[in-house]
Amino acid sequence: MSTGTTDQHVDLAISGMTCASCSARIERKLNKLDGVNASVNLATEKASVSFPSALSVSDIVATVEKTGYGATELGDRHSGGPEMTHDVVADDSLRRRMTVASVLALLVVLIHMVPPVRDAFGMAGHWLQLVLTAPVYFWAAWPFHRAAAVNARHGASTMDTLVSVGITAAFGWSVVALLTGFTHDLYFETAAVVTAFLLIGRFIEARAKNEGRSALSSLMQLGAKDVAVLRHESASGAWTEHRLPVSDLEVGTRFIVRPGEKVATDGVVLTGRSTIDASMVTGESVPVEVGPRDQVTGATLNGHGRLVVQATRVGSETTLARITELVEQAQTGKAPVQRLADRVSAVFVPTVLVIAAVTILAWLVTGHTFTEALAPAVAVLIIACPCALGLATPTALLTGTGRGAQLGILIRGPQVLESTRRVDTVVLDKTGTLTTGRPVLTDVVTAGSLPPHAALKAAASVESNSEHPVGDAIVAGARERGVELARTTAFTNLPGEGVRALVNGTEVTVGRPNLFEDVPEELHEAMDASTGTTVLVGWGGAAKAAITVADTPRESSRRAVARLVELGLTPHLLTGDNPRVAAAVAEQVGIHGDRVRAGVLPQDKYAHVRDLQMQGKVVAMVGDGVNDAAALAQADLGMAMGTGTDVAAESADIVLMRSDVEAVADAIGLSRKTLRIIQENLVWAFSYNTLAIPLAAFGLLTPLIAGGAMAASSVLVVLNSLRLRAYRAD
Repeated sequence: MSTGTTDQHVDLAISGMTCASCSARIERKLNKLDGVNASVNLATEKASVSFPSALSVSDIVATVEKTGYGATELGDRHSGGPEMTHDVVADDSLRRRMTVASVLALLVVLIHMVPPVRDAFGMAGHWLQLVLTAPVYFWAAWPFHRAAAVNARHGASTMDTLVSVGITAAFGWSVVALLTGFTHDLYFETAAVVTAFLLIGRFIEARAKNEGRSALSSLMQLGAKDVAVLRHESASGAWTEHRLPVSDLEVGTRFIVRPGEKVATDGVVLTGRSTIDASMVTGESVPVEVGPRDQVTGATLNGHGRLVVQATRVGSETTLARITELVEQAQTGKAPVQRLADRVSAVFVPTVLVIAAVTILAWLVTGHTFTEALAPAVAVLIIACPCALGLATPTALLTGTGRGAQLGILIRGPQVLESTRRVDTVVLDKTGTLTTGRPVLTDVVTAGSLPPHAALKAAASVESNSEHPVGDAIVAGARERGVELARTTAFTNLPGEGVRALVNGTEVTVGRPNLFEDVPEELHEAMDASTGTTVLVGWGGAAKAAITVADTPRESSRRAVARLVELGLTPHLLTGDNPRVAAAVAEQVGIHGDRVRAGVLPQDKYAHVRDLQMQGKVVAMVGDGVNDAAALAQADLGMAMGTGTDVAAESADIVLMRSDVEAVADAIGLSRKTLRIIQENLVWAFSYNTLAIPLAAFGLLTPLIAGGAMAASSVLVVLNSLRLRAYRAD
């Protein structure tokens, strides 16, 4: 990029592209501009362009148009700007051309190749073939001719050049032969059928590409359209309800979410309790309970309760907007393997034109007539079209990233796919990744004859006045066990030590051992054996019970670790907790003790990842907090739990919107399968062109077979990519 400039970015919808040569040519022209970095994607029909402040969007658009294609700036969908995702008019035109060409080509074939029909028409049949083929050549095949002419004016050639030259040769020679009386040398059926085949293939291909876009399209349609906001009336002091478009929401606005409605935007619940179905946004299959102070995500579906929510993110800052942006970035970008295909496609068409010319000369010098030489040359032109090569990578990437978004897996860029193939070691953060990240009550140990529920009632009654996470866990645990809390008075917070309050006239203390004069031996033993955070509860200076809360493993963590091992990965556990807690969690999830590191600081996580890399390991790091950001960035593959911090997400290659740690295995499995599909497509496309051209040149493929095979090749690649839509976790 140019120095001393402020980079800008624009996404453009590109019209008129038909093959990889087109996208490669536009990309090459744009990147010749000083300071411009452009990526053009054939499957999405979009260009992603970064450019210096010395240039404008109009300069970029003008460059594309000078190259012979159309360009339209894509608007911000989150602010209601214009957006162009697909040209429906172009689809209708393609359908009409395909239908007309197919019907007329069928009639031409019947007249030319079916003896009873041919004999019935006699000499008039040859002229009728001309009459029927002319609309196919001049009108149905017009997109091929137009694109070939436009590129020829710019000194370039594309797939359309091959098609146009091929059918022009067949049609033109047939007209000359008919006018000069050589009626046995007609190729009208070749021009008509090849055009029909290619239009059918292009139509199927367009429909299939649209299906690949469907995941992203469904994401963009998820959000609510309007919202009931609450406005405070200064005159009356009351809150009144107003209905507004979602685009008018501002941060801090309060809005209502009724049962069955979508949450309008990201926010925090102020009042009310309900369940939220986030499956369409995060892939999380089980609805989650929410109440005051809980975060909710825009476009998720409210269950049975009425919620009042305060907006925390709006417009392009929302989770849904970020998901859509990440998916689009991934789909518009190019995997390293695609660059090779683009380079091949850029020189492929001129090479094929030379091969076709050499084929005619070779047949002529070996004693064949021009008519005999024309058929293999036309077959070479038709069979060699590099459509499949150009579609091999972008269609798989389009479908794979779209399917990932549906599963709550956001792959930030196509280059990430290459990383997933090489990864052999996965480093897992404990808190919030393998565990829930929220402490829950696990044990109540009492001294003497005091019943556990009595100790828990006393502790929870006092802690109900506290906002500490440990206190919240004790209160929640007591309520889950049906313990009825007592009224308290004279509550006192002892910072860093504990809390104290009067319960039925008795001063009850909950906190560290130093708050008590007497701590029985069995309570000391309970604290020593604890795999969580243990506090004491007592009165009269004596501790009566030890209550433990712990951050417990997610239900799916053990299953997820087992799946990672099946994928060939060696799991490691890193945590800032003490060794006893780390060992307990590792045992529960199935990670061997020699792969557990406890008491690590943020810089230690980074160092551990680097040490593994120095040992020759290719490392994936999974985390969700600020303290994981450096390690995520250092890892060969960084994976952030989307329920964590923005810092972690920005440092990662893959963002997992689901809190379920099995999403880690799903992400690696999907990425590897997407890469596998890309490789299958490329092997087929390269093999097809490599083997088919010599067969055509030696006359072993007729132009009719070549046209059908070329169309089928492109469709096969697209359909193979669409298999990713059905991806399921193993």
